[in-house]
Amino acid sequence: MTAVLFDLAFWLATPVWLLMILAPAWGPTARIAGSPLTVLPVLLVYFALAVPVFPELWTTVSDPNLVAFRELTALPDGAGAIWAQVIAWDLLIGQWMYREARRLGISAWLMGPLLILTVLLSPCGLLVFLGLRARSRRLERDNRAAASAVHEAAKAG
Repeated sequence: MTAVLFDLAFWLATPVWLLMILAPAWGPTARIAGSPLTVLPVLLVYFALAVPVFPELWTTVSDPNLVAFRELTALPDGAGAIWAQVIAWDLLIGQWMYREARRLGISAWLMGPLLILTVLLSPCGLLVFLGLRARSRRLERDNRAAASAVHEAAKAG
């Protein structure tokens, strides 16, 4: 059962990822990606895996150390619970990146590969996105300043 739940955690998140990557401009995608409820099915899998190993999980999170974490992840339900937690948080990060990119007008052609990177290696994808976001915000500020300068020059002239 643990192996099924382990796989299920990923497959429950996959439709949202596919929408954000393959259909970013489709109306329902923005609504779906804007909802934190998309992670609820994955969190249910997390709880199904975490409850049986709750004492070990609690020991690990209340006094974090590598030995306790290793022991937790050596348990099938422990590894599965950590996996489901990672899938849920990755999905929330991806949804935030998708919404932020749309708000900033970042190209879907650029975001698709970046979201794929985030699915696979979320820290790397998030780091690249934060750099892209900072650059986009700087360009947005520069464009507003230039537009303001043109407007002021037109009023003066």
